[in-house]
Amino acid sequence: MSEYLRPRIAAKLDGMSARLAELMAKASNPELLRPGETFAAISKEMGKLQSTVERYDGLRKLISQIVDNRALIDSGEDKELAELAREELPELDRNARALVDEIIDGLLAEASQGDRNAVVEIRAGTGGEEAALFAADLMQMYQRFADRMGWKFEPIDESPSDIGGFKEVVFELRGEDVFKYMRFESGGHRVQRVPVTEAQGRVHTSAATVAVLPEAEEVEVDVDERDLRIDTYRSSGAGGQHVNKTDSAVRITHLPTGVVVQCQSERSQHKNRSKAMSTLRTRLLELERERVEGDRSQQRREQVGSGDRNARIRTYNFPQNRLTDHRIGQNFSLEHCVEGKLEPVFAALLADDRERRIEDL
Repeated sequence: MSEYLRPRIAAKLDGMSARLAELMAKASNPELLRPGETFAAISKEMGKLQSTVERYDGLRKLISQIVDNRALIDSGEDKELAELAREELPELDRNARALVDEIIDGLLAEASQGDRNAVVEIRAGTGGEEAALFAADLMQMYQRFADRMGWKFEPIDESPSDIGGFKEVVFELRGEDVFKYMRFESGGHRVQRVPVTEAQGRVHTSAATVAVLPEAEEVEVDVDERDLRIDTYRSSGAGGQHVNKTDSAVRITHLPTGVVVQCQSERSQHKNRSKAMSTLRTRLLELERERVEGDRSQQRREQVGSGDRNARIRTYNFPQNRLTDHRIGQNFSLEHCVEGKLEPVFAALLADDRERRIEDL
């Protein structure tokens, strides 16, 4: 087995196989359920384990066949059978290695929560109005990429600047593989260009921070209504038809943690409250994850897409039409990237990330 799978990965897969067997037993015998366990939760967990365990079973059968063929060749007892076994070996080996790649890809996807939707928070950093304009540019870049990917872009909250940028903007992306890609965007983004407010044509450096959080599912975060303070207020829009004349905007404060979320993107107070609650669960899930993984914070900072919001991950150099991703040391066409054509950037990040994270399995 070690020829194809590292011992730690094989041990992890053995554990998944045992867990699936345990869940299947509970699904067929309600008396085995622990207090609070439900068939829905068990079925969902089984669904996540099923394909990986089936691939692992298939791999073990292939490896067993490879071992039998090699034994037959080494025995020399039947030359005709030994020759057939020798001819089969290369294909068996290719199939086994392909299955290993599938298994590892599945484990990495599970660890990255790549199938989740995401809440994206962009905040202007150093640079005043120019930083706020850059925050707006980042939002537009992600919105264009979302359009290319067929994702749904849903605004949640925004704090406009005086000349059309954003001091802060929050939105949700929904679709296939959203977090798989967007997890790489967490961190500090730096821009070098001549601001629209610069009269002498000098290049300035400004910054914005991006936080990308996997959307929390309701079953993952239990929020007690008694722990919430919910305030309503009048939305502040750009004017005209976008200004609500009723108190439809919603602000929710989670009293135990002090987390505050708000939403004013919808005209309906009910819809704003629903979006705000979804964002609150996402933030609380992230707080819990940070608490649990506190001992691994240094390791996470060293990984691509670690979510360290203070680290500078990328520079957007407009005079040289160059986007540099500092985690992988590669340059890309800035013109293409701001148009939302981020596929080459994410392809390079995914390849680098895969090699790093296999070690962590």
